[in-house]
Amino acid sequence: MDIFKDILDLRLIDYVDVVLVALLLYYVYKLVKGTVAINIFIGIIIIYLVWKLTEFLDMELLTSIFGGFMKVGIIALIVVFQPEIRKFLLMVGSTNFNRRRKFLKQLKFLKTETKDETDVDAIISACNKMAISKTGALIVFEKNNNLDFLSSSGDEMNIKVTQPIIESIFFKNSPLHDGAIIVNNNIVKATRVILPVNNEKNIPLRFGLRHRAAIGVTEKTDALALVVSEETGRISYFKDGEFVVFDDINQLNLMIKEDLS
Repeated sequence: MDIFKDILDLRLIDYVDVVLVALLLYYVYKLVKGTVAINIFIGIIIIYLVWKLTEFLDMELLTSIFGGFMKVGIIALIVVFQPEIRKFLLMVGSTNFNRRRKFLKQLKFLKTETKDETDVDAIISACNKMAISKTGALIVFEKNNNLDFLSSSGDEMNIKVTQPIIESIFFKNSPLHDGAIIVNNNIVKATRVILPVNNEKNIPLRFGLRHRAAIGVTEKTDALALVVSEETGRISYFKDGEFVVFDDINQLNLMIKEDLS
């Protein structure tokens, strides 16, 4: 009965506090899901529970050892979870207000509905033609995280996405073909962009810097990336720092549209 009494005594702000903590844990879970970090996170929780157990059982030596570990644990957390913390801060500090308005509309604060207008069909068709001619390409789709800090490394543009435009940018003799392009809401906002390259993950030797750059940008932000291999003509799709397997072009098309929605 005391428990129910305590629940009834909770203030409105206490309920808000619980909901916000639940949301925070949910986003932390989304960031670490499918990565090695989830195992590390579970290990830290186990150590914390063991520490509390030894403290409860008055095991002074073990309590002092685990207590010392937990006191410096915040520094260890920052080091171990550096990529996830960076991604989380990018998500929180994103200045893409169009996406924020979309989030509010999903909560029905606004009646009208917006969606990403990127012409995925045109981009996929261009990638398919470039794959046949073995023309290398790297296309990054901007989502919630604003990528202006990457756009500044290349040439800022404001070009509507069409199949001929994508093909002409990556044409081998084009001055814009080197590097990546960033697409947001059916606009090519930058070309010749230099992306962070991942040097840690083991990927097949047949893949080169474009694929490592695609892994790097998608694990540090929530962006999506398409790569057309110059050597094999194979199209690769990346999300959350990982290869995404697809059966054919049609399935890839649907996957990107769903991920951008």
